[in-house]
Amino acid sequence: MILISPAKRLSEQTVNRNLALTEPVFKGDADKLAKSLSKLSPKDIQSLMNVSEEIARLNHERYNNWNASTQKERRAIFQFEGDVFKNLDVQSLDDNDLEYMNKNLRILSGIYGFLKPSDSMNPYRLEMGTKSLPENISSLYDFWGDKVANRIKKDAGEDLIFNLASDEYFSVVKNYLDSTKVVDFKFYTEKNGSRKIIGVIAKRVRGEMARFLISQRIKTLDPIKKFNAMGFNFLELTGNEFVFVQKS
Repeated sequence: MILISPAKRLSEQTVNRNLALTEPVFKGDADKLAKSLSKLSPKDIQSLMNVSEEIARLNHERYNNWNASTQKERRAIFQFEGDVFKNLDVQSLDDNDLEYMNKNLRILSGIYGFLKPSDSMNPYRLEMGTKSLPENISSLYDFWGDKVANRIKKDAGEDLIFNLASDEYFSVVKNYLDSTKVVDFKFYTEKNGSRKIIGVIAKRVRGEMARFLISQRIKTLDPIKKFNAMGFNFLELTGNEFVFVQKS
């Protein structure tokens, strides 16, 4: 099972691909959160989410029209933009890859808990790290508790869980998963003998790794060492954490 984070940027374009629409597992919880957020003013949303006035107004409208969205493309995987999704490049996957992806990839989500690629998604903005939400919800981590992790464990079965999500999003499941089944990744860029993680590059290569795991149908550790997209090469595997380095 592959875990990734969502993106803030969303596309409104309709995609003509063979992937049947499904309903999110925690749609009821998403509706509950949306209803509570719909009671906030644009100014309140701006403060809660630390966003611009324009984005606050947009999301105020989204939450007040939650189940009446005019978004034509409903499937989550085709709505998300951003670096991870750009490099995952779902549009270039064939139908067999799409089917495999739908069974083996989950997008962690502040409002939905998680989404299958085919799940129907209303456009939204709600980061997993958001705190002090309406109706005495102290944080989304408290709101979701172990629900998201338990469902992901059920969907994963005996498979390893490949964590390509950010710390903010993975934290919603981290404490509830068997750490021996979780595979982590670090992607360093090396320059003048110094290594560091560069945010935008790390996001892009996470998308590349997700694509690699899907297209190669990878379920075990050893084949991951062959990954070499964007000039990254395998350096070491310590426990269940892969380290890849890109030299610039």
